[in-house]
Amino acid sequence: MNTISMKLQADELIRLALQEDISSEDVTTNSVMKEAVEGEVQLICKQDGIVAGLDVFKRVFELLDENTKTEFLCKDGDAVKKGQLMGTVTGDIRVLLSGERVALNYLQRMSGIATYTHTVSALLKGTKTKLLDTRKTTPNMRIFEKYAVRAGGGFNHRYNLSDGVLLKDNHIGAAGSVAKAVQMAKEYAPFVRKIEVEVENLDMVKEAVEAGADIIMLDNMSVEEMKEAIRIIDGRAQTECSGNVTKENIDHLTSLGVDYISSGALTHSAPVLDISLKNLHAL
Repeated sequence: MNTISMKLQADELIRLALQEDISSEDVTTNSVMKEAVEGEVQLICKQDGIVAGLDVFKRVFELLDENTKTEFLCKDGDAVKKGQLMGTVTGDIRVLLSGERVALNYLQRMSGIATYTHTVSALLKGTKTKLLDTRKTTPNMRIFEKYAVRAGGGFNHRYNLSDGVLLKDNHIGAAGSVAKAVQMAKEYAPFVRKIEVEVENLDMVKEAVEAGADIIMLDNMSVEEMKEAIRIIDGRAQTECSGNVTKENIDHLTSLGVDYISSGALTHSAPVLDISLKNLHAL
């Protein structure tokens, strides 16, 4: 996805988030602020982590009022510390108050994913294995969550169903076998597309190799089974392991020598990073 289309999609999604939070008006803010007053508020980190989503945070306020100014003292991918001043937002106090929650929701969520990804990817340091995310993302948050994975040092698997061929158990069941599924995919998909097959046992591994799969995903297999699977594949396809991979159990996978480890936990289980807007005052 190119930069222009990403920005257009992001703006649309941010507007929907703002509409969700402000269906008609911010009745609380409007009751205490009758007119525009310029003010400033500080963005403060309350927990150590990796920051991601600063441009999204900034864009929330710009969509409410293009005259809002945001200055950051860090950038996406930076390590931030508890108590650190990350930046300031200046503008109409009504805008600062009304946009606060949506802006922080994005920044906290994305920074949480970046932080968790950074922690997990550090466990793969010194190996050839790349850490991938999955499509297990929050609806309408995929563009933000997959960006956060990259900011944390991970890599993106396919973005959506149009992005690549991944034959999973139900696709194989619908086709009738691994071999038939791969053959049908090769006949349908452009030749430039790689074909990945999810396998659950060694018989499926052998069938996937013989069928000419480009990538073989070893799903929920034991370490011993994966070792044997890698021996069977013998470099004839790229290898990926998947299935309930978290920072607590990834250590037993690091010595396998697979090309990729994919983890849905990067996006569906990462806790948010605690960040706040504090010390609002009029200028």
